[in-house]
Amino acid sequence: MDTLVICGAKPLQGQVKVSGSKNATLPIMAASLLSTGEVTLSGVPELDDIAVMAEVLRILGAKVYRDHDTMVINASTINSIEVPENITRRMRASNLVMGALLARFAQARVAYPGGCAIGSRPMDLHLKGFRNLGYEIDEEYGIMEGKGGKIAGNEILLDFPSVGATENIMMAASLTPGVTIIRNAAREPEIVDLQNFLNRMGARIRGAGLDTIRIEGVKKLDGVEHSVIPDRIEAGTFMAAAAISRGDLWLDNVVPEHIQPLIAKLREIGVEISTWTSGIRIIGNDHLRPTDLKTMPYPGFPTDMQAQMMTLLATVSGTSVIVETIFENRFMHVQELRRMGADIKNEGRVAIVKGKKRLQGCKVEATDLRAGAALILAGLYAEGETTISRVEHIDRGYDKIHQKLLEIGADIVRV
Repeated sequence: MDTLVICGAKPLQGQVKVSGSKNATLPIMAASLLSTGEVTLSGVPELDDIAVMAEVLRILGAKVYRDHDTMVINASTINSIEVPENITRRMRASNLVMGALLARFAQARVAYPGGCAIGSRPMDLHLKGFRNLGYEIDEEYGIMEGKGGKIAGNEILLDFPSVGATENIMMAASLTPGVTIIRNAAREPEIVDLQNFLNRMGARIRGAGLDTIRIEGVKKLDGVEHSVIPDRIEAGTFMAAAAISRGDLWLDNVVPEHIQPLIAKLREIGVEISTWTSGIRIIGNDHLRPTDLKTMPYPGFPTDMQAQMMTLLATVSGTSVIVETIFENRFMHVQELRRMGADIKNEGRVAIVKGKKRLQGCKVEATDLRAGAALILAGLYAEGETTISRVEHIDRGYDKIHQKLLEIGADIVRV
């Protein structure tokens, strides 16, 4: 297995181009199954999760081609409605093909998904939505099987604004006769990007970005060209990298409106941030202040930035309090940060962080995707050498992150 070796205490300087969004690309790739034409996506990041989703589409019979950041998908050749366990366990987002398969073929057989062990992410809201649309859903031995019953649009109230459930129901409803209304829908920018993609194919959806989405079912969806939005979590991670290294970075290919909660929190602790239409400048300093934060569904502070923000606050003099409300196991990075000298105590979903002037490099392990990003940030700040193992977790969500860090002055090597 590869490792990352970082020699820290070096301020980052320069410019970084943020890659396309992983969390927007995956549902859009799944939604391409709805089209009988050819779909061309640009801005697709080179990530392990993207490769797994491409494999899922090929298993179903689609043709998938890739050239740098452009991907072409032709789902007219689909000849299967089953995704086996040996691939779904490799990635959580593999469950997103179920809504598209049900909408197009009125049947689907998908094994329960895997992914990072950051907490419970049950499929109940997805399946509830499918049942409300009239699909007959059976669950047995780790397999979710659906088939068409009396299919019709309906009003669906989500108990929690789940991103995956919102996306899956949007896809299923796009070809379902009648009108479907999703209430308490997730509001993330990735939901808006999926709506824009589906509408370009001929769907009739409005309301994405709000808590109520209205979908009028159509008979067919066509091929389309679409550019994926920038990855707001990658942008946020590099913003934290600039702050923790006390550096000066310009981020290109960013939508500032997508990361306003993070911008506000970084400004609150004293980071200097300037925004333009598609770029952000971040300047760190040695006079940062502690703060309290609570992760919340969008537009609240993103859970995907909690680990990185905790690492930054571990270097800020004073006491900060972090409350994680989304995933119950998203403090697994705490133990690894303690190895490096961080003063963090956690109980349940609350962590108390007492900042220290210096962390010490050592051998640590990435337990999940965002924990891996947090350890990279810690390594950038720490004295001495930090060796991070299990970097396959990091590869799931960051496109060539060590190369980008090298270009802005980090002393980092992949072994």
